[in-house]
Amino acid sequence: MSKKILFFLIFFLLTLMNLFSQEFYRRENNYVDTSTFMIWASPHFSVQFPFGKGYLSSTFNFNYDIGLDVDFKTKSNWTFDVAFNYMFGSKIIKKPTDILGDMVIVSIDDKGNEKYVIFNGAGNNNVVLTYEGRYWFFGGTVGKIFPLDRWKNSGLWLKCGIGYFGHKIHFTDPNNFFPQIDQKTYRKGYDQRSSGVALNQFFGYLFMQKRRVLSFYVGVELWEIFSKPDRGYIFAGDMKGPTDQLKNKFSGLVGVKIGWVLPFYEKKRVTTFYYY
Repeated sequence: MSKKILFFLIFFLLTLMNLFSQEFYRRENNYVDTSTFMIWASPHFSVQFPFGKGYLSSTFNFNYDIGLDVDFKTKSNWTFDVAFNYMFGSKIIKKPTDILGDMVIVSIDDKGNEKYVIFNGAGNNNVVLTYEGRYWFFGGTVGKIFPLDRWKNSGLWLKCGIGYFGHKIHFTDPNNFFPQIDQKTYRKGYDQRSSGVALNQFFGYLFMQKRRVLSFYVGVELWEIFSKPDRGYIFAGDMKGPTDQLKNKFSGLVGVKIGWVLPFYEKKRVTTFYYY
């Protein structure tokens, strides 16, 4: 298991422990938090794992996800948000020949293992070319908070969303050794960019602290992505050729997510007492 993933899982568990210890503290001190209208921004981070047989899940490994939501919460605890996600760090699980085609020279070593050398067209095979998966999402969600005690702005948080999802292979060639994938020439034929509609669901717990800036949420997020290549032509791999006849395919992502609540606005409730 990757050390980064292990670190994130440990951090996730520690966050859960802190959340429940804070819940116990709130119950013991009998503090009441009345539900009200709120607006907040929420930077968040997650680690996601692909599944399914679509273009994304058959090309990429696990990825990291950072994003920003702007949330509106009603007095009745319905939530509405607009969201942007940027996902990165996903290793390619396809063979180099399925990504770069004839740019790759295949040889067999003494142990029978395949060895790949990327040819840059200038006789220099020792230069380095790296690539990874990059995704992006724009959309919105609708959710509902279910309080578990007298803290009416906190509780189980269920959300469902829909939006536009795109993914592609991102190449890094800082010294421009590979004219075949120069951004101004043929890179679009190799990056296998795909896009389509995505659905997502979140199940977690929102902890709204008395000091709002210390508030956060944790939970599990699920994605259903229906994408197809949107370039006109692909130069390599099992999708080589025109893309107009390719159909949408399903890929999924599942991961753990943690977010920070940065309050913008809260409508304070005023109670008037009458004395006689």
